[in-house]
Amino acid sequence: MSPDLPSYHQRVAEEKRSQILEAATALFLELGYDRTSLARIAERSGVSRATLFKQFPTKAALFDAMITTSWSPADESAPPPAGDLSGGLTTIGVRYAELLGRRELADLFRIVIAELPRFPELAGAQFSHGKLPYFAAVRDYFLAEHAAGTARVDDADLAATQFLGMISNYLFWPRLLIPGWSVTPERVTEVVDEAVRTATARYAAGGRRET
Repeated sequence: MSPDLPSYHQRVAEEKRSQILEAATALFLELGYDRTSLARIAERSGVSRATLFKQFPTKAALFDAMITTSWSPADESAPPPAGDLSGGLTTIGVRYAELLGRRELADLFRIVIAELPRFPELAGAQFSHGKLPYFAAVRDYFLAEHAAGTARVDDADLAATQFLGMISNYLFWPRLLIPGWSVTPERVTEVVDEAVRTATARYAAGGRRET
């Protein structure tokens, strides 16, 4: 067997998975969660039902995969090390802004909001499998800076909420409410920089202020 064969099969499987998730998102938006069947998703994505059922035996499993994919950062690098609060928050902020700019994340929220009255479990899945793990990573970063003595953080949950909120409230939530809302790359950089400056001014050890 060719040594390249396993990697080829893996690549094909990943491509099919991407096709399935893209088709599922489009159909959930178009028809709603309830009216979208796995069979219809298989047809739209161009894969066999056997292939789809092998990867996603239930619609709930497929939705969970959509959440995980949507919340996975493109940059899979490890969290920034503690020791430089401003630099670490800048890295986190830039990654978060990139995540918020993805179409699939906005689509996911639209699906959850539209289906919330009939399928509240979708919101629970979105929170527990998507938002919460991401939030926990940012909270843990603040705790690491506190342990390193470079930050004074009495409430890491609040600190993470404040920091992420300063970015998402400008870059993400208006996209769900205001047709045509867009932000230039320069404005994105400014929003992240201001969030970093505010958080650093509040939490840097010794009352240090970043200029």
